[in-house]
Amino acid sequence: MARTVWDSTVGKKTVMAVSGIVMLLYLVAHMIGNLKIFFGAGEFNHYAHWLRTVGEPFMHEEWTLWIVRVVLVVAVIAHAVSAYQLSRRDLRARPDKYVHKKARTSYATRTMRWGGVILALFIVWHLLDLTTGTVHSGGFETGKPYQNVVDTFSTWYGNVIYIVAMLAVGLHIRHGFWSAAQTLGVGSRTRDRALKTIAHALALLLTAGFLAVPVGVMTGVVS
Repeated sequence: MARTVWDSTVGKKTVMAVSGIVMLLYLVAHMIGNLKIFFGAGEFNHYAHWLRTVGEPFMHEEWTLWIVRVVLVVAVIAHAVSAYQLSRRDLRARPDKYVHKKARTSYATRTMRWGGVILALFIVWHLLDLTTGTVHSGGFETGKPYQNVVDTFSTWYGNVIYIVAMLAVGLHIRHGFWSAAQTLGVGSRTRDRALKTIAHALALLLTAGFLAVPVGVMTGVVS
C-alpha cells in the first residue's frame, strides 16, 4: 500500500507537502531562537545550551536535539527525492519541443528547483560553519555560539552566502506553502486568496527575521 502511494504523483506531492510543513515549522522556531541574539551574549548562549538539555531528566542530554535533527534529515531527504522524481516525471511527460516558448509558470515556480539546490548547499555550509566549525572564519569556540555568529557575519562572504540563501528560502516558502495547501486539500475558491496572503506574509516574515541577524552584526547592533 505504502509503495503504491509513493509511486503515484499524488503520493509524492503529499510527501513533499508534509515534509515541507515539517521544515517550515522548524524554520519558524529557528528564526525565533536566532532573534534572541539581540538580547545579548548571555541570553543567546543560554538558549543554545538549553537546546541541548530539552527534556531532561527524562531525556539524556542532547537526545531531544538529535531526535529533531533526525526528523529534519528525513524531511529534507523525502522532500528532495520526491521533488527530483516529480521533476523527472514532468520532463518525461512533456513533448520534445514547444511551438511557443512563452513561460507557463511564475518566477517563483521556475526558480524552485534552483532554490532547492541553493538551500541544500547552504545547509551543508551552515552546519560546517556554526555546528562543527570546519569552515568557520576565525577561531571557532565550542559553547560560545554568540561569538561564532558574530564572527561569521563579520566577513563579506558569510553575509553574501547567508543573504542569498535566505532570499531563496523566501521564494521557496512563498510558492511551497500555497502548493502544499492545494495538495493537502486545504485550498478552495474561497480560501485561495487568504492562503496566498498567508504564504506571502510567511515568506516575508521569515526572510526578514533571518536577515535581521547579519544586518544586526553589519550595523554594529550585535557585536
